This record gives sequence, C-alpha cells and structure tokens, in this order.
Amino acid sequence: MKKLLLNSTMALAVIASPAGAAELTVITAGDQNMVDYINDYLGPLFEQQNPGNTVRAVGTGPGDAGSQKILERFDAQAKAGAATWDTDVAVVHEKFAGPMVEAGYLEAYRDKIATGKLVTRANADNALGTDVKGYVMPMFNSQTALAYNPALVPNPPKSYAELADWAKAHPGQFGYNGIKGGASGVSFVMGWVYAFSGSDAQKLMYGPFDQAEEAKWDGALDSLKEFTKSATLTPGNAGTLDLLSRGEIALGPVWVDMFYSWQADGRLPPDLKLVLPAPGMPGQPMHYVVPAKAPNKELAEKFVELATSPKVQAEGIVKKFNWYPGIDADQVKAELDDATWNKLFVDITPADLADKGKPFPLAPYNTAILEAYEAKVAN
Repeated sequence: MKKLLLNSTMALAVIASPAGAAELTVITAGDQNMVDYINDYLGPLFEQQNPGNTVRAVGTGPGDAGSQKILERFDAQAKAGAATWDTDVAVVHEKFAGPMVEAGYLEAYRDKIATGKLVTRANADNALGTDVKGYVMPMFNSQTALAYNPALVPNPPKSYAELADWAKAHPGQFGYNGIKGGASGVSFVMGWVYAFSGSDAQKLMYGPFDQAEEAKWDGALDSLKEFTKSATLTPGNAGTLDLLSRGEIALGPVWVDMFYSWQADGRLPPDLKLVLPAPGMPGQPMHYVVPAKAPNKELAEKFVELATSPKVQAEGIVKKFNWYPGIDADQVKAELDDATWNKLFVDITPADLADKGKPFPLAPYNTAILEAYEAKVAN
C-alpha cells in the first residue's frame, strides 16, 4: 500500500509539473519598483497563465549604471563562449539597446509576438541613432512636459517660442534644474536646442553625427543664457515639483509619471496641469529585450507578449505607475476606465505624444550639448 501511494504521489507530481516547466530569469535596470512590478504583479500573472513555470526578477540598479551592468554581463558571457546565458529577458534603457544590437547580443523577436504590431512610436525602431527595429519592445514610455498652475497661467505657452516670451514677462516664475540633479532639466535644454538651434533636429535625433553641427548652436545657447537669467533654478526633478506645489514658481518641466504620482499622493494640488510645447520635448522608453542565447526563448517571448498586451499595459503600466504605455495608447484605452484615461491623456493626448514626444539626441550630440551648456549657459 505504501508503495502504491508513493507511486501515485509521484505520478501526480509529474502531472502538476509540466515537462517544459522552467524558471524565467528577468534582469531589470531601474529603481526597486521595477523589480517589485515583476515579482509582485507581472511574474505571478505569467505563472498563473503558464502553470509550472516561475519568474524571478533581479535588479541591477537605477539609471544608466543599471543598464551598463546588464551590458557588461552579456559581454562577459559572450567572451566566455557560453552556449546559453543566464538571462531570459532584460529591461534596459534606450541608450543601451543600440550597443547590444550592434554587438549581436539580442534576438530579433518582435515580429514573432502578437503585440509587436501594436508598437507605433519611432523610438522602438531607432534608439538614439541605431536601428533596433525588431529587437526591442517598449515596456513603457516616460515623457517630460511643462507643468503649470492654471490660476497663475490661464493660457500656458504652447511652444518654446511662446515660453521664451512668457518667461521674460514673468521673471522668476519659470523654474528648471539646469542640467544638474535630474533629467527633466536636461530634457528641457535638449528641447530648446531642437527649437532654436541652426541644426536640423532630425539630424540631432537620428544622425549621422557631424561635429560641425556644434558651431550652429551658439545662438540657441546665448538665448538660453538670457532666458535662464529670468528663471528660477531648482534643485532637481523633485525640487521643481516642490516649488510648483508651494506656488513659488508657476511653470516648469517635469516627468509626467512623477507629476501624477505626486498628485495622487497629495503632494501637488489637484488643479495643476500639463502641456507639451512645440516642437516637442524628449522622453525615453525602457525596453524589453531577449538575449540571443537566452535559455528559454519561446517562454521569454510569451512573457514579453503578456507584458505588452493592452490589458497589462493598462493595469500595470498606466494604473500602477502613471507611465505612458509602450504600445499604441489607443489600443490601451479600451482597458482603462474613463477617470484613468482622462487623468493621463487629456492634457497630453496620444496625438501630442506621437507629434511632440521626441527622443534625446544621439549620444555624442547629447554629450556635446551638455558640455556647451556648462561652458556657455551655466557660467
């Protein structure tokens, strides 16, 4: 009888654990909330839909350093000649997708999954000058915009040109952090160069790199120096939001997700609003990538397909974090209640994002603009 029970138990265990069961390893750059999102929400959902399989998320740290660690990890395994690597899916910053593609580290998987055709933004095809089409799926898109107090700014500037005139007429009421302490200020500076330099903005965003372009920025940087004299310099992303909340400034560049999170927490007045000025401001995506030597490629593709489905983008990306979805926002709308949609997409519509949501410049242009700002604006 004991032998019969043991055999029965073993048989049930085999049935309960499919032969193809695997542990899916997801490595993600970014803050701890990225790891928590996968371990607490996305992973359990995937496990529920794929019984027997498990998901484990590992964080590599915030900012570019987190993505750099992932690139170094791939470098080491490639140089060691490993037949399979220790990563099934990675989440990386846009800046690192191009080098990974150029090194041959990634699988071209986007056309293999159903949600691949739902991607509409150009940053899923071109990452700071490198063709990454087919190799990446945006997890989400972060975007900068101008936050303003309607009581103080009833008719907000709709363009950089209008903003320059407004700030001159309202000294001290525009605030940004320069290029220190947060990327909202960096984004604002890049948008200024797109708007006012003699360079073709398309060339700055998509290349090719030409060092001679730097000579065309003098006028834009001179005007930005004058503009900054009448602005309030803030201590960073949070500092801009804090000054807005206290009414010490009336207008300033912010990350949209931070703006809405602060409003949800009661740290910003509920009547503050957003506008995305023409010709646009940069934002950036985080990308799902699948290593070329991932041990569980098919399962990795299923994971990304779930993660970029309209329902998960609505519930996980938009509702939980106030990020813009990685896929076409109109595809996500049906999965959102009116209140959530109206919060995230009324001030800045999907059409605004498509038209005025810009990438950051190519890395060498980006570096050159920051150096020129330090030399000509900050001094």
